[in-house]
Amino acid sequence: MITEQDLQRAITTFERLREAIGGVIVGHDTIVRASLIALLCRGNVMLEGVPGLGKTLLVRTLASAVGLKFSRIQFTPDLMPADIVGTDIITEEAGHRGFSFSQGPVFANVVLADEINRATPKTQSALLEAMEERTVTVGANTYPLEEPYIVLATQNPIEMEGTYPLPEAQIDRFLLKANVEFPSVEELVQITVRNTEGSGIQFPAPVATADDILLARDVVRALPIAEGLREYIAHLVLATHPTSELATPRIRDYVEYGASPRAAIALIAGAKAHAFLEGQPNVRHADIEAVFKMALAHRLVLNFRGEAEGIASSELLDDVWNKVPVV
Repeated sequence: MITEQDLQRAITTFERLREAIGGVIVGHDTIVRASLIALLCRGNVMLEGVPGLGKTLLVRTLASAVGLKFSRIQFTPDLMPADIVGTDIITEEAGHRGFSFSQGPVFANVVLADEINRATPKTQSALLEAMEERTVTVGANTYPLEEPYIVLATQNPIEMEGTYPLPEAQIDRFLLKANVEFPSVEELVQITVRNTEGSGIQFPAPVATADDILLARDVVRALPIAEGLREYIAHLVLATHPTSELATPRIRDYVEYGASPRAAIALIAGAKAHAFLEGQPNVRHADIEAVFKMALAHRLVLNFRGEAEGIASSELLDDVWNKVPVV
């Protein structure tokens, strides 16, 4: 049972988080909000953009503000799965030899998977279990990960040299994917001032605890959503499938596989978190719209024609949004 005191504590926690992050990050409101939504929804988020736009800085700032254990994994072509999850090592104690598990950097609360698409698909897949089940299995042993747990991955555009496409199974495990846009003139000036004068970047002191985050998650889960909006979300997801009667002509022409049921879960969870961040008591149509593309764009698999013609998933989702009627 969520009390009024719990609600106010959760609201205060995330107001402090937004203020702390805003003190370091210039602009980037969309990706800041996406990261907070993922944290509220027990999800993971993918941040895509060219190098130098502040993706890594955002993740480090978030980790500092929540005061939780942070680790960074720099993905490179020679990175191995054991470098991520850990491995059993031989130890000797009192004359007896045995194996003990040495934890990898995935054992943290906030994990930065930096430039994740510069590693091979085999290595990328080492995160699958951690991202979904919040456990790590090595040999016959399974180790739980401490909550709250979130993976924030940065990715360079796939057209850049030295990148590998992520497996569809892993892409689907990201609650949201947000594109990092280039700053405006005013923001760019502010960035240059901050980084060339004074004492430089100062990461914030912790303004939240693990218990604060877990409580806020319970508050968000308890937010009501009308059955009509649930049905509307189901229609939106089904409309991305080329074989569905709800599919638009462009979806039938350019899409091989539509969004999975995880997309519907992500839309509902993300809309609840967005409503919470907006101070709303229930989910509205506007909340669904705010997370629609971030929750679905990375889950569409284009067919050969769509790839050949360079069709963007966001364009197809615009078509779906405009043609699926509100229930």
